[in-house]
Amino acid sequence: MCTAYKRVNSKKGKVRVFSVDFKVRDYECDMQGIVNNGVYFNYLEHARHEFLHSKGIDFAELARQQVNLVVVRSEMDYKAPLTSGDEFVVTVVYEPISKLRFGFRQQVIRSHDQKVMLDALVIGTAINGRGRPFVPEALRLLN
Repeated sequence: MCTAYKRVNSKKGKVRVFSVDFKVRDYECDMQGIVNNGVYFNYLEHARHEFLHSKGIDFAELARQQVNLVVVRSEMDYKAPLTSGDEFVVTVVYEPISKLRFGFRQQVIRSHDQKVMLDALVIGTAINGRGRPFVPEALRLLN
């Protein structure tokens, strides 16, 4: 599994896009021969964890410190299905949302033709040991 950064143009100017390489495994497909919609959540989550790790943010260490990163909203637009053996990348771009929330803009892009298979926005927050939401300093510094 390979990870990479590249700069791309966006509505907000040039942004750094993090990506992780994947390949569809047979057991991720449903009876129709396409990737089950729920599997995309796993792809996106794994890419977010790799992104955080690349920034020196250890998800497990945060949890040990009673800082729990949680998803509060997911928006996914399925564009086309992946099938068994497809190679693809999942991209991650961090986006501050508010004082208490952060987001990750993500795409699933099939490798051989660069077709966008899924667009997603995953919004999260951190919950401290007292159950209060906040954005950790390490995440605020990502922007």
